[in-house]
Amino acid sequence: RPTQAVCIPAIHLHMTAATMQVSQKDFQKAQEQLKLLKKDPGNETKLKLYALFKQATEGPCNAPKPGMLDFVKKAKWDAWNSLGNLSQDNARQKYAELVSSLVSAESASQKKEASPEEGRHDGYETLIVTTKNNITKIMFNRPDRKNAINHQMYREIIKALEEAGKNDSTIAVITGNGDYYSSGNDLNNFTNAQPGEMEKMAKDGAVLLKEFVAHFIDFPKPLIAVVNGPAIGICVTVLGLCDLVYASDRATFHSPFSQLGQSPEGCSSYLFPKIMGLAKASEMLLFNKKLTAAEACAQGLVTEVFPDSSFQKEVWARLEAYASLPKNSLAVSKQLLRSMEKEKLHAVNSRECEVLTERWLSDECANAIVSFFQKKSKL
Repeated sequence: RPTQAVCIPAIHLHMTAATMQVSQKDFQKAQEQLKLLKKDPGNETKLKLYALFKQATEGPCNAPKPGMLDFVKKAKWDAWNSLGNLSQDNARQKYAELVSSLVSAESASQKKEASPEEGRHDGYETLIVTTKNNITKIMFNRPDRKNAINHQMYREIIKALEEAGKNDSTIAVITGNGDYYSSGNDLNNFTNAQPGEMEKMAKDGAVLLKEFVAHFIDFPKPLIAVVNGPAIGICVTVLGLCDLVYASDRATFHSPFSQLGQSPEGCSSYLFPKIMGLAKASEMLLFNKKLTAAEACAQGLVTEVFPDSSFQKEVWARLEAYASLPKNSLAVSKQLLRSMEKEKLHAVNSRECEVLTERWLSDECANAIVSFFQKKSKL
């Protein structure tokens, strides 16, 4: 499964027979421990493990290079080949150390989950959803993947929006855990299918995306985005469907659709020109311009920007004040503001998803994604 190849420099160390024996024992133990992990460590880590295992058991990469469009085999080959002449002993040691770090991280996570946050909702793996002080907070929770949105996370956001729309909270807030708000679509969404499955994958992806965006269009209460860091792709485009957008001054906003051979979604093809004007919207949606928080605010995409040092304190104090306002009055007023646009937005959402289905099945899109991964692997 494609992801960034990780370059690990070759290190040559003198090892005694006893050290080598311990290393082999640790290597075997690590393989058993890996089977016991409950959480998926992510594709980047799995590629590291694959490469180190191959290096430890077979030595430097000796397999022929796969074709460019065979994403999975190409990513594995790149990861293994990047290890160069790393010795088998050192590869075993690094494999054992990586597995040990995964086991420790999962153990710490399980301890944290044993004492759940007040008002926390059950049934989520990629989100942390809480309701407190009349606010339902939906927090993206894949910080190790920069909160990239995979298929499971799409479905969980849909579920969280449905729950938040029906519960007793006054407002709903979307934010990110860690340094990123969200890096947008997990590109592995597009690269895990075999060639014969591409058409089904594209159509299923479009159905899921259409449902996802529809939940933003139809959300009945004030919906506020608290953008704590960089935002990319789908999590930027749906900001036009939020009622307020508060951003840290370290946030950036980037929608690199044409770079990836794709096209706009989230109703941005309609809302962004309305919000910021056609020329500025074109810079973002056609020519991949990345906006700073200040630029996004000046162009109307962001409501207000706060210094990162005081961002959380200032924003949440304000949100708690909003949440104390009469709930039904806010909901009715929000629906009045949106009612004239709803039919249009659903039509735009449908058309965007149709175009995206065509894009995902195009050679241009496939080649652009391959090129993207190649550039990442060279960083």
